Amino acid sequence: MLKIYNTLARAKQTFSPIVAGKVSMYVCGMTVYDYCHLGHARVMVVFDMVNRWLRSSGYDVTYVRNITDIDDKIIARANENGETITALTSRFIDAMNEDAARLGVWRPDQEPRATDYIHEMITMINTLIERHHAYAADNGDVYYAVSSFANYGQLSGKSLEDLRAGERVEVDVHKRDPMDFVLWKAAKPGEPSWDSPWGSGRPGWHIECSAMGERHLGKHFDIHGGGQDLQFPHHENEIAQSEGAHGCTFVNYWMHNGFIRVDDEKMSKSLGNFFTIREVLDKYDAEVVRFFILRAHYRSPLNYSDHHLNDAKQALTRLYNALRGREIPQVDIDWKQPEAARFKLALDDDFNTPEAFAVLFELANEVNRTGSLAQAGLLKVLAGQLGLLQRDPDEFLKGDAGAGLAAEDIERLIEERLAARRGKNFAEADRIRDTLTAQGIILEDTAQGTSWRRS
Repeated sequence: MLKIYNTLARAKQTFSPIVAGKVSMYVCGMTVYDYCHLGHARVMVVFDMVNRWLRSSGYDVTYVRNITDIDDKIIARANENGETITALTSRFIDAMNEDAARLGVWRPDQEPRATDYIHEMITMINTLIERHHAYAADNGDVYYAVSSFANYGQLSGKSLEDLRAGERVEVDVHKRDPMDFVLWKAAKPGEPSWDSPWGSGRPGWHIECSAMGERHLGKHFDIHGGGQDLQFPHHENEIAQSEGAHGCTFVNYWMHNGFIRVDDEKMSKSLGNFFTIREVLDKYDAEVVRFFILRAHYRSPLNYSDHHLNDAKQALTRLYNALRGREIPQVDIDWKQPEAARFKLALDDDFNTPEAFAVLFELANEVNRTGSLAQAGLLKVLAGQLGLLQRDPDEFLKGDAGAGLAAEDIERLIEERLAARRGKNFAEADRIRDTLTAQGIILEDTAQGTSWRRS
């Protein structure tokens, strides 16, 4: 049975959906004012893996990942660029979808944009005011009164007193409590705004996910996911909003993926170690990046470095080499088969991808040792559960030439080397091989001929 580590319970729990056979899952998506970075890539790929495995396990999944298309950063960037907010956000939504597609990420079933759900947010804020969980301040803002919600702090595991003492909270004379957070912001000159019962303004960040989650999945749904950085305050505030408005449990299972580090340091623009997905994909094959992200357990920190990406490339190369030059049969997975059963056991144990990868490498070793096409077929279909190994092996192994030798030049040199060997000019054959090696081209001589791949 599938077990999920529930951040709220701080334990693995057997997954039991609200409606038998169906899964409702909401994941916090991107704020679209710039290109997506490595942290976004991890969220995309991790929850794509979760989505795939739930579907493979027979569940009818409704997967929602929102888009934040209005906030302070978006407004500031649009003003800085001298463009409209719509032009800015549309451009970066397109870029986000391009990056996700390159990483093999399936599109969610729903991708709601915040600006399309202002009415739902206003309705929820009204309900919170009526239930005495929120109040309108005299500056036109509306705040959530955290002291009104007895369970505030349950997700982060801290009491309200601990949070008050430990958090840096900007002093705001309009708040009743420094920990209160904004639900509605009064309009400022030159900023986009919408009419509301409290005057013209726009929603705060936290309210959008509560409103869009309810609209697409209901007041109570199965899984809510996102990066670990969202656990507090964003997800804590979502719970307070949704449960305060509806008086029922908001989410049954909270999932959070770990942080991205770069060379063992926190990734940040101030440290100069901040990488967009596009910058990484300029250097590495997208499937290598997906493999790198999934090889670590989703809850553990992920350390990005050229060394780790190069290691991921070599590891993925080993798997593709096991499939190369074989007529791989299409197979249906028999989950009682030993390797398949172990693979399933791993992913059913809180999506334990390191153990699942161990099964894939054992299968690759078995294929290399025995040449079993049945095991090769199983390797490919199991890897497909993770969105891997679905390309022609030569497409991956010969790779993108980039600044290196083009495929036709490599093939020509290989033919020249074979001609030299046939003429017993071994010095020339060795020279050509050395030339190719220096260009990162690895030759593999077999009884069937010479094949090549990029290192």
